[in-house]
Amino acid sequence: MSQQIVVPAVHRLAQARTEENFPVALRVLPDRYRRHLLAVYGYARHVDDLGDEPQAPGVDRTAELDRIEAELRALATGRAVSHPVVRALAPTITGCRLPIEALIRLVEANRVDQRVTRYATFAQLVQYCTLSANPVGELVLHVFGQVGPARRELSDRICTALQIVEHLQDVAEDHRRGRIYLPGEDMDRFGVTEDDLARPAASRPLRELIAFEAERARAWLDAGAPLVSALHGWARLAVGGYVAGGRATLDALAAADHDPLRGAVRPDRRRALRRWLAATVRSAG
Repeated sequence: MSQQIVVPAVHRLAQARTEENFPVALRVLPDRYRRHLLAVYGYARHVDDLGDEPQAPGVDRTAELDRIEAELRALATGRAVSHPVVRALAPTITGCRLPIEALIRLVEANRVDQRVTRYATFAQLVQYCTLSANPVGELVLHVFGQVGPARRELSDRICTALQIVEHLQDVAEDHRRGRIYLPGEDMDRFGVTEDDLARPAASRPLRELIAFEAERARAWLDAGAPLVSALHGWARLAVGGYVAGGRATLDALAAADHDPLRGAVRPDRRRALRRWLAATVRSAG
């Protein structure tokens, strides 16, 4: 199967998954914001799938990531591009003045995923999040035209927290793919081995480790939450939704006794909505 056939198919899959996972709170946004955010999420999902998902025969992950970066750099200099995902994102890059380097950091994160499968320290994991998560928050701020150094710093804290929460949800899935995002130093501290991650249910040491990392993530999320009140208009509503979703997921993890191995841990949508509304009211006050 040729790469010309595979890439559009992957693009359609990325768009479908983006629509499916698009935060409920953001569906109330005006179309001018929704379409740009969907373009950003579609791009991020496609690049992430290149790093994670099984690929069709004949598709070279690294070569495809290299191609996307080359096309982004070509677009930045006014040259024509052919990659469907980059072409779909082009109007948003131009209309919202998206920084090309932020988009390229997402590509680099998935290059890292091809060679790094373990993180010895929490600091190393946070550094990985500067590539894998934080650029998305920066791009969202650009979509709303509300970028600034202080806002970006707060956004980075939120995005790092949300990435850690996602890793906690996906412990079993990541392990099956040969990756562990729980810091090695913390696994040693709680007496958790890699074999524990392959069990049908979490052991007590693993649940204690997950609870520890969840509180870490909550602290990072709380540290970034002042961004909501620093924004205005639809941006405040959207970012409040992200924060509320992260907190609702942490609540769901706690309700599952911090065991992500028994099954998917997903937030209760009504609880997420309540948290979203509460955060919006507080920020308005």
